[in-house]
Amino acid sequence: MIYVTGDIHGDMSRFQVPAVKKLKEKDVLIVCGDFGFVWDGSKKEQKLLQKIGKRKHDTVFVEGCHDNYDLLREYPKVPYRGGTARKISGNVYQLLRGEIYEICGKKVFAFGGGDSEEQSLNGSRWWPEEQPSEEEQAYGVENLRKCRGQVDIIVTHDAPAVIKQFIRMEDTEASCIHMYLDYIAKQCDFKEWYFGRYHMDKVVPPRYYAMFQEIRPAGEPRS
Repeated sequence: MIYVTGDIHGDMSRFQVPAVKKLKEKDVLIVCGDFGFVWDGSKKEQKLLQKIGKRKHDTVFVEGCHDNYDLLREYPKVPYRGGTARKISGNVYQLLRGEIYEICGKKVFAFGGGDSEEQSLNGSRWWPEEQPSEEEQAYGVENLRKCRGQVDIIVTHDAPAVIKQFIRMEDTEASCIHMYLDYIAKQCDFKEWYFGRYHMDKVVPPRYYAMFQEIRPAGEPRS
């Protein structure tokens, strides 16, 4: 079964909660960006990744605004559930932009990246790659065209512009990724869209889910 959660930011305690500890071998935990365990490349970080990778279930993530893009590029691309992913350690994988995966009987479209507030701060650490390239955008559109826009779940870090403005009414600016995700939303027939950028657990009816600390089984009824 698929379970979804929000930004982890390298916090190992998030794997100690009962909802995660009970996950079984065939389960998949999806993190909506800012996984945070690929950041400094230290020996401590590598040990934590190995520990997560030894868990029975897969842990997969899209990249967010607080992941090290330089380090992520060093990991090998491998076939994964009908698409391509980066193998990080054991059962830990990075889902790549524009790929469509077959996970637990569901079609999952993944598109990481986001609009980082840190890029305007002196001394902050951010990567231009947080915003999608034209090639990545075109790749996602083409893959959706091949399946006629029919997917079950969309997993992103940031949100479409219209959803972002609903969550942050005072923030009317929309960047490249917000507009692109708006376009994707109009091209797809999807059941659920999960994103983690805004650090809240909130339902945006009828099909959008802002995720943070909640561990939500995908496809389950939700109030």
